[in-house]
Amino acid sequence: MRMVGLTVSDMNRSVDFYTRVLRFTKASDAEVAGPEYETLDGVEGARLRVVRLRLGDELLQLTQYLTPRGHPFPADSRSNDRWFQHVAIIVSDMDQAYARLRHFNVKAASTAPQLLPKTIPNAAGIRAFYFRDPDGHYLEILQFPPDKGDPKWQRSEGRLFLGIDHTAIVVRKTAASLAFYRDALGFRVAGESMNFGIQQEHLNNVPGARLHITGLRSRAGPGIEFLEYLSPPGGRDYPAGARSNDLVHWETTVVVPDVDSAAALLQRDNFRVLSSRPAELPDSALGFSRGILARDPDGHVIQLVEP
Repeated sequence: MRMVGLTVSDMNRSVDFYTRVLRFTKASDAEVAGPEYETLDGVEGARLRVVRLRLGDELLQLTQYLTPRGHPFPADSRSNDRWFQHVAIIVSDMDQAYARLRHFNVKAASTAPQLLPKTIPNAAGIRAFYFRDPDGHYLEILQFPPDKGDPKWQRSEGRLFLGIDHTAIVVRKTAASLAFYRDALGFRVAGESMNFGIQQEHLNNVPGARLHITGLRSRAGPGIEFLEYLSPPGGRDYPAGARSNDLVHWETTVVVPDVDSAAALLQRDNFRVLSSRPAELPDSALGFSRGILARDPDGHVIQLVEP
């Protein structure tokens, strides 16, 4: 995976939040428009400002649609809705990171940082906390114990915010999502966990939460984590008709050798390709030459690109 991106309503406000509060640094800032960008995103008359932010080795891409504006983030969103997606930002000290979020009056989505117990062996010792950015997107800070996660997350070198370990998405059925990410796109399963109990309920802010979690990895970059809620029922489907300029939009960018072949494979397996054809971008502002957007079985957007 190359990176994760999300649509924002006010770029200056979002850049200030991510750089000042979470210590990302700006890697690039571009404004783009034209028919090929409209083809890629499926939004007519699109003019976009795209900012890439860096934290450690990872990138986060923010996109503001200057025209046309989309819909706001659903105000009543819950962590078990199937449009839920976040990035897990690794910290070296949870208490310091939580205090910093409190200092900046960041909106909490968990009751407090949670220490996952020994009754969840594959997650025991992990500390995590959900919160929201200025547009309402969910984010997570996470601290791994020494026996879990990539060893690089134990090398803080004096930094508090270290990088992005993965993006997490709510899925209806793990098997269907594996058919998309593992079988069609080549991700590998890196681990699984059954998470439940009072700490998990307070992390997700969902009473009775019981989750089947599956972590996937590609050859490089952040991973993808499936969150399948076994209980409670009632998680809502991805909004019908949502487009790239709506604030519910996240996209996970994956590099493929050939976009045409990747699109044909997805269409053969009855997955939805959003772009009418591969977009041939006129410049290198977005860091790739050709790309398409597709939806996974639950509506989450994947951007497949050629370098």
